[in-house]
Amino acid sequence: MAHMTDIEIARGANKKPIREIGEKLGIPYEALLPYGHDKAKVSQEFINSAQDRGNGRLILVTAINPTPAGEGKTTTTVGLGDGLNRIGKKAAICIREASLGPNFGMKGGAAGGGHAQVVPMEDMNLHFTGDFHAITSAHNLLAAIIDNHIYWGNELGIDIRRVVWRRVMDMNDRALRQITASLGGVANGFPRETGFDITVASEVMAILCLSKDLADLQNRLGDMIVAYRRDKSPVYARDLKADGAMTVLLRDAMQPNLVQTLENNPAFVHGGPFANIAHGCNSVIATTTALKLADYVVTEAGFGADLGAEKFFDIKCRKAVLKPAVAVIVATVRAMKMNGGVIKEDLGAEDVTAVKRGCPNLGRHIANVKGFGVPVVVAINHFHSDTEAEIQAVKDYVAEQGAEAILCRHWAEGSEGAVDLATKVVQLAESGQAEFAPLYPDDMPLFEKIETIAKRIYYADRVLADKKIRDQLHEWEQQGYGNLPICMAKTQYSFTTDPNMRGAPVNHSVPIREVRLAAGAGFIVAMCGEIMTMPGLPRKPAADAIRLGEAGEVVGLF
Repeated sequence: MAHMTDIEIARGANKKPIREIGEKLGIPYEALLPYGHDKAKVSQEFINSAQDRGNGRLILVTAINPTPAGEGKTTTTVGLGDGLNRIGKKAAICIREASLGPNFGMKGGAAGGGHAQVVPMEDMNLHFTGDFHAITSAHNLLAAIIDNHIYWGNELGIDIRRVVWRRVMDMNDRALRQITASLGGVANGFPRETGFDITVASEVMAILCLSKDLADLQNRLGDMIVAYRRDKSPVYARDLKADGAMTVLLRDAMQPNLVQTLENNPAFVHGGPFANIAHGCNSVIATTTALKLADYVVTEAGFGADLGAEKFFDIKCRKAVLKPAVAVIVATVRAMKMNGGVIKEDLGAEDVTAVKRGCPNLGRHIANVKGFGVPVVVAINHFHSDTEAEIQAVKDYVAEQGAEAILCRHWAEGSEGAVDLATKVVQLAESGQAEFAPLYPDDMPLFEKIETIAKRIYYADRVLADKKIRDQLHEWEQQGYGNLPICMAKTQYSFTTDPNMRGAPVNHSVPIREVRLAAGAGFIVAMCGEIMTMPGLPRKPAADAIRLGEAGEVVGLF
């Protein structure tokens, strides 16, 4: 018997009016700004009024390095949130919004799956409440203002060879990675080389996700460096008087979105930086608001723990002064087999030896997360092809690492399949074991911060960087940016910069191709290997199968 698809399950959901979801968290209806009947923004006024309350416990869901076998991190986040509510805890979840790029590309949506989803699924994975469009518009308004300023006399003395602000769009389009703009004669401005990034890589996205309110947002937008003069002095967005207009465009986008799970539990969905090219977490304002309203807040960080969890701890928690109580690392038997050398087509056959060969990838993530002082539990996201022997092999391995692995069936059973995980999370959270600390101090030199991440998280033996990169980092230190954290832009598929190197490799090198200063967001981006800030579409994009059915419903979205 064929399983229902995610979109079919979501379409059959018994959704409650968003007013009732807000009531579960004590949000009055007048504090909600509805977008239809099943989604709403939470007003800044209400958020401000809740700041004198205490905080609930923060639970991070992270994962092993992603494989084509699938891990199910968002699904587990939703399942755990539902599971906590099922055992009587007042819980909310916080996840990121979906980007159109992967939706129509290869990865698909970001609303969970099976019976552990956030709804409305189609809206969340498409235009939702327009936040990404607002971020795209604000970013590109600044790009237009820069070129317009140069056209009308360039009063600020911008060196057009040193304009660092690129344009963005929320779609995978490799043809726009590097372009020449302003061709066509005098009326169109001064030709220069530039390019596009995907919206989730925009510094505006990072700023929205790290800002605490509109005043903080505008201040950070003004701090963005957009170009340099011939003497290499920086030109800021506020020098162009762009920060006010950008804030106006982002006013509504700044307010977090409230939706619900299939089991009618509250979910905040806000912001969406990728973890391989940005900092990979939902917004600070959504997380901190949820912590004021719920006893448990379950959030996720993108891709594997080497990227998302590290940035969650070293950037988001550092900036927002958050103290996670527990970390859940999601793994699957199938992914262990892939890390053990089994090809995707053979994953259905039992292979305990391959599972054992692949487990060191999981072990590396367990050790890394424990290194931040956060207790760990492993969630084995169950697939129907898993055998008892394979599951036991993972459990035994995790026990050897000083943690516990719990089999979870939330994809098939919803909250009932996550009760054991929820119970363990509560036990760890209430034990008070967490002694969270970031990986490195603020005052460590920038290059040493990069080396610390590469050696302690990736298990590399060295970082390769040209003299110009080291000199650039030193120059930023001299300018007062030395206390910023590092955001590593690296492939998600491996601890190395080679996406094909699975498992737990050691003694490899991490080449740094470029460094970028995100002065408004408050971090330094280190571009590693061949990672791109504008993805391309695969040979057979998901868009091939997406269409409208006879009744006008969306078909093929996943």
